Amino acid sequence: MNNKMHVSLAVILLLVSSFAAKSQTTSTGNDLLFSKNNLLAWCVVPYDSKKRNAEERAAMLNDLGITSFVYDWRAQDLPNMEHEFATLKKYNIALKGIWFWVNGSKDHLLDEANETILKTLAKTNTKTVLWLSFPNKYFESLPDEQKIQKAAKTIQYIHQRKDVGIIYNFHHGHAQVDDFDNILKVTKPYLQTVNLNGMKGNEFNILPLGEGDHELALMKKLKASGFNGSIGIIGHTENEDVKVVLERNLAGLKKLLAQMGETQALRTYQ
Repeated sequence: MNNKMHVSLAVILLLVSSFAAKSQTTSTGNDLLFSKNNLLAWCVVPYDSKKRNAEERAAMLNDLGITSFVYDWRAQDLPNMEHEFATLKKYNIALKGIWFWVNGSKDHLLDEANETILKTLAKTNTKTVLWLSFPNKYFESLPDEQKIQKAAKTIQYIHQRKDVGIIYNFHHGHAQVDDFDNILKVTKPYLQTVNLNGMKGNEFNILPLGEGDHELALMKKLKASGFNGSIGIIGHTENEDVKVVLERNLAGLKKLLAQMGETQALRTYQ
Protein backbone atom coordinates (compact mmCIF):
# COMPACT_ATOMS: atom_id res chain seq x y z
CA MET A 1 0.00 0.00 0.00
CA ASN A 2 1.22 3.50 -0.72
CA ASN A 3 1.75 6.24 1.89
CA LYS A 4 -1.66 7.75 1.20
CA MET A 5 -3.27 4.39 1.89
CA HIS A 6 -1.40 4.01 5.19
CA VAL A 7 -2.58 7.44 6.35
CA SER A 8 -6.18 6.69 5.38
CA LEU A 9 -6.20 3.42 7.29
CA ALA A 10 -4.72 5.17 10.33
CA VAL A 11 -7.62 7.62 10.31
CA ILE A 12 -10.12 4.76 10.15
CA LEU A 13 -8.51 3.07 13.14
CA LEU A 14 -8.65 6.35 14.99
CA LEU A 15 -12.36 6.85 14.40
CA VAL A 16 -13.55 3.31 15.02
CA SER A 17 -11.55 2.60 18.16
CA SER A 18 -11.85 5.91 19.96
CA PHE A 19 -13.86 4.48 22.89
CA ALA A 20 -11.37 1.70 23.56
CA ALA A 21 -8.34 3.95 23.37
CA LYS A 22 -9.79 6.53 25.71
CA SER A 23 -10.93 3.90 28.21
CA GLN A 24 -7.55 2.16 28.38
CA THR A 25 -5.13 5.02 29.07
CA THR A 26 -2.92 4.63 32.08
CA SER A 27 -3.45 6.46 35.38
CA THR A 28 0.25 6.98 36.08
CA GLY A 29 0.26 10.48 34.61
CA ASN A 30 2.74 12.04 32.23
CA ASP A 31 5.37 12.67 34.92
CA LEU A 32 5.82 8.90 35.25
CA LEU A 33 5.32 8.05 31.59
CA PHE A 34 8.58 6.11 31.43
CA SER A 35 8.36 4.54 34.89
CA LYS A 36 8.85 0.80 35.14
CA ASN A 37 5.31 0.12 36.29
CA ASN A 38 4.08 1.70 33.04
CA LEU A 39 6.11 -0.67 30.85
CA LEU A 40 4.75 -3.60 28.90
CA ALA A 41 6.65 -6.36 27.12
CA TRP A 42 5.85 -7.08 23.46
CA CYS A 43 7.17 -9.41 20.73
CA VAL A 44 8.13 -11.94 23.38
CA VAL A 45 6.52 -15.28 22.50
CA PRO A 46 7.71 -15.96 18.92
CA TYR A 47 11.18 -14.42 19.32
CA ASP A 48 12.45 -16.47 22.24
CA SER A 49 15.22 -18.93 21.43
CA LYS A 50 14.53 -20.61 24.78
CA LYS A 51 10.96 -21.42 23.65
CA ARG A 52 9.59 -20.79 27.13
CA ASN A 53 6.18 -22.14 28.04
CA ALA A 54 3.54 -19.98 29.70
CA GLU A 55 4.80 -20.63 33.24
CA GLU A 56 8.43 -19.98 32.32
CA ARG A 57 7.51 -16.84 30.40
CA ALA A 58 5.49 -15.38 33.27
CA ALA A 59 8.29 -16.20 35.73
CA MET A 60 10.81 -14.50 33.41
CA LEU A 61 8.70 -11.33 33.22
CA ASN A 62 8.28 -11.42 36.99
CA ASP A 63 12.06 -11.70 37.44
CA LEU A 64 12.51 -8.61 35.25
CA GLY A 65 9.90 -6.69 37.22
CA ILE A 66 7.68 -6.26 34.15
CA THR A 67 4.04 -6.42 35.18
CA SER A 68 2.29 -5.95 31.82
CA PHE A 69 2.41 -8.05 28.67
CA VAL A 70 1.01 -8.13 25.15
CA TYR A 71 0.44 -11.58 23.65
CA ASP A 72 2.20 -11.95 20.30
CA TRP A 73 1.29 -15.46 19.19
CA ARG A 74 1.88 -17.86 16.33
CA ALA A 75 -0.45 -20.62 15.16
CA GLN A 76 1.13 -23.24 17.42
CA ASP A 77 0.48 -21.06 20.46
CA LEU A 78 -3.28 -20.71 20.06
CA PRO A 79 -4.27 -24.08 21.62
CA ASN A 80 -2.51 -22.97 24.83
CA MET A 81 -3.94 -19.46 24.92
CA GLU A 82 -6.43 -20.15 27.73
CA HIS A 83 -3.63 -21.53 29.90
CA GLU A 84 -1.47 -18.52 29.03
CA PHE A 85 -4.14 -16.15 30.32
CA ALA A 86 -4.56 -18.11 33.54
CA THR A 87 -0.80 -18.16 34.12
CA LEU A 88 -0.52 -14.40 33.67
CA LYS A 89 -3.21 -13.94 36.31
CA LYS A 90 -1.35 -16.30 38.64
CA TYR A 91 1.75 -14.10 38.40
CA ASN A 92 -0.25 -10.83 38.56
CA ILE A 93 0.86 -9.83 35.08
CA ALA A 94 -1.67 -7.70 33.23
CA LEU A 95 -2.62 -8.76 29.70
CA LYS A 96 -2.59 -5.34 28.02
CA GLY A 97 -3.33 -6.55 24.50
CA ILE A 98 -3.29 -9.32 21.92
CA TRP A 99 -1.75 -9.17 18.47
CA PHE A 100 -4.64 -9.66 16.04
CA TRP A 101 -3.40 -10.55 12.55
CA VAL A 102 -6.51 -10.08 10.40
CA ASN A 103 -6.15 -12.73 7.74
CA GLY A 104 -9.59 -13.42 6.33
CA SER A 105 -10.54 -14.24 2.76
CA LYS A 106 -12.67 -12.65 0.08
CA ASP A 107 -15.80 -14.12 1.62
CA HIS A 108 -14.86 -13.99 5.32
CA LEU A 109 -13.61 -10.94 7.20
CA LEU A 110 -11.82 -13.07 9.82
CA ASP A 111 -10.02 -16.40 9.67
CA GLU A 112 -10.11 -19.36 12.06
CA ALA A 113 -7.27 -18.01 14.21
CA ASN A 114 -9.05 -14.68 14.62
CA GLU A 115 -12.25 -16.42 15.69
CA THR A 116 -10.33 -18.64 18.11
CA ILE A 117 -8.92 -15.59 19.86
CA LEU A 118 -12.31 -13.91 20.16
CA LYS A 119 -13.94 -17.09 21.46
CA THR A 120 -11.18 -17.66 24.02
CA LEU A 121 -11.44 -14.10 25.27
CA ALA A 122 -15.20 -14.51 25.67
CA LYS A 123 -14.90 -17.93 27.32
CA THR A 124 -12.36 -16.74 29.86
CA ASN A 125 -14.04 -13.36 30.35
CA THR A 126 -10.68 -11.73 29.62
CA LYS A 127 -10.78 -7.95 29.27
CA THR A 128 -8.10 -6.61 26.98
CA VAL A 129 -7.68 -4.89 23.61
CA LEU A 130 -6.72 -6.12 20.15
CA TRP A 131 -3.72 -4.85 18.23
CA LEU A 132 -4.78 -5.15 14.60
CA SER A 133 -2.48 -5.77 11.65
CA PHE A 134 -3.46 -6.37 8.02
CA PRO A 135 -1.39 -8.35 5.50
CA ASN A 136 -1.11 -6.82 2.03
CA LYS A 137 -2.96 -9.75 0.49
CA TYR A 138 -6.04 -8.84 2.54
CA PHE A 139 -6.52 -5.93 0.13
CA GLU A 140 -5.18 -7.61 -2.98
CA SER A 141 -6.56 -6.37 -6.33
CA LEU A 142 -8.76 -3.74 -4.67
CA PRO A 143 -8.57 -0.02 -5.54
CA ASP A 144 -7.63 2.26 -2.64
CA GLU A 145 -11.18 3.33 -1.83
CA GLN A 146 -12.38 -0.27 -1.55
CA LYS A 147 -9.35 -1.14 0.57
CA ILE A 148 -10.37 1.55 3.03
CA GLN A 149 -13.97 0.36 2.99
CA LYS A 150 -12.92 -3.23 3.66
CA ALA A 151 -10.62 -2.19 6.50
CA ALA A 152 -13.37 -0.07 8.06
CA LYS A 153 -15.90 -2.89 7.78
CA THR A 154 -13.53 -5.36 9.41
CA ILE A 155 -12.64 -3.03 12.27
CA GLN A 156 -16.28 -2.17 12.91
CA TYR A 157 -17.14 -5.89 13.00
CA ILE A 158 -14.38 -6.60 15.53
CA HIS A 159 -15.21 -3.52 17.57
CA GLN A 160 -18.74 -4.82 18.11
CA ARG A 161 -17.23 -7.84 19.87
CA LYS A 162 -14.06 -6.43 21.49
CA ASP A 163 -12.35 -3.14 22.06
CA VAL A 164 -9.70 -2.21 19.53
CA GLY A 165 -6.63 -0.28 20.60
CA ILE A 166 -4.29 2.00 18.66
CA ILE A 167 -0.53 1.57 19.03
CA TYR A 168 2.55 3.03 17.42
CA ASN A 169 5.69 0.95 16.86
CA PHE A 170 9.01 2.76 16.51
CA HIS A 171 10.29 -0.25 14.54
CA HIS A 172 7.58 0.30 11.92
CA GLY A 173 8.26 4.02 11.73
CA HIS A 174 11.79 4.38 10.41
CA ALA A 175 10.53 6.35 7.41
CA GLN A 176 8.35 8.56 9.63
CA VAL A 177 10.96 10.03 11.97
CA ASP A 178 10.78 13.46 10.34
CA ASP A 179 6.97 13.39 10.46
CA PHE A 180 6.63 12.18 14.04
CA ASP A 181 5.25 15.51 15.29
CA ASN A 182 2.36 15.34 12.82
CA ILE A 183 1.70 11.68 13.61
CA LEU A 184 1.47 12.50 17.31
CA LYS A 185 -0.85 15.41 16.63
CA VAL A 186 -3.32 13.18 14.77
CA THR A 187 -3.16 10.10 17.00
CA LYS A 188 -2.49 11.44 20.50
CA PRO A 189 -6.12 11.81 21.65
CA TYR A 190 -6.59 8.08 21.06
CA LEU A 191 -3.06 6.68 21.19
CA GLN A 192 -2.80 3.86 23.70
CA THR A 193 0.72 2.45 23.56
CA VAL A 194 4.03 3.40 21.97
CA ASN A 195 6.60 0.63 21.56
CA LEU A 196 10.24 1.74 21.69
CA ASN A 197 13.46 0.53 20.15
CA GLY A 198 16.72 1.93 18.85
CA MET A 199 16.32 3.89 15.59
CA LYS A 200 19.18 4.56 13.20
CA GLY A 201 18.70 6.14 9.78
CA ASN A 202 15.88 5.00 7.52
CA GLU A 203 16.89 1.35 7.45
CA PHE A 204 14.64 -1.28 8.98
CA ASN A 205 16.99 -2.34 11.74
CA ILE A 206 15.54 -3.12 15.15
CA LEU A 207 18.25 -1.94 17.50
CA PRO A 208 18.31 -2.02 21.30
CA LEU A 209 17.23 1.17 23.02
CA GLY A 210 20.13 3.57 23.38
CA GLU A 211 22.00 2.28 20.32
CA GLY A 212 20.19 4.36 17.71
CA ASP A 213 20.32 7.97 16.55
CA HIS A 214 16.66 8.98 16.87
CA GLU A 215 14.91 7.33 19.81
CA LEU A 216 16.04 9.93 22.37
CA ALA A 217 14.55 12.81 20.37
CA LEU A 218 11.37 10.84 19.67
CA MET A 219 10.94 10.00 23.35
CA LYS A 220 11.36 13.68 24.26
CA LYS A 221 8.67 14.62 21.73
CA LEU A 222 6.40 11.90 23.06
CA LYS A 223 6.76 13.18 26.62
CA ALA A 224 6.32 16.82 25.56
CA SER A 225 3.11 15.96 23.71
CA GLY A 226 1.42 15.05 27.00
CA PHE A 227 0.91 11.41 26.00
CA ASN A 228 0.09 9.30 29.07
CA GLY A 229 -0.52 5.84 27.69
CA SER A 230 1.67 2.76 28.07
CA ILE A 231 5.26 2.34 26.92
CA GLY A 232 6.40 -0.93 25.38
CA ILE A 233 9.80 -2.57 25.08
CA ILE A 234 10.17 -5.34 22.54
CA GLY A 235 12.00 -8.64 22.24
CA HIS A 236 11.96 -8.54 18.43
CA THR A 237 15.26 -10.21 17.50
CA GLU A 238 16.01 -13.58 15.96
CA ASN A 239 17.66 -16.52 17.74
CA GLU A 240 18.22 -14.90 21.12
CA ASP A 241 17.04 -15.51 24.65
CA VAL A 242 14.24 -12.94 24.90
CA LYS A 243 15.09 -12.29 28.54
CA VAL A 244 18.54 -11.09 27.48
CA VAL A 245 16.97 -8.90 24.79
CA LEU A 246 14.54 -7.32 27.26
CA GLU A 247 17.35 -6.78 29.78
CA ARG A 248 19.36 -5.00 27.09
CA ASN A 249 16.42 -2.73 26.31
CA LEU A 250 15.82 -2.01 29.98
CA ALA A 251 19.46 -0.99 30.37
CA GLY A 252 19.24 1.22 27.29
CA LEU A 253 16.03 2.80 28.52
CA LYS A 254 17.65 3.68 31.85
CA LYS A 255 20.53 5.32 30.00
CA LEU A 256 18.14 7.38 27.88
CA LEU A 257 16.10 8.41 30.91
CA ALA A 258 19.25 9.67 32.59
CA GLN A 259 20.03 11.75 29.49
CA MET A 260 16.48 13.12 29.52
CA GLY A 261 16.70 14.09 33.19
CA GLU A 262 13.79 11.77 34.05
CA THR A 263 14.99 11.27 37.61
CA GLN A 264 11.57 10.45 39.06
CA ALA A 265 10.91 7.72 36.50
CA LEU A 266 14.49 6.47 36.74
CA ARG A 267 14.11 5.80 40.48
CA THR A 268 11.48 3.16 39.69
CA TYR A 269 14.18 0.98 38.07
CA GLN A 270 16.36 0.75 41.19
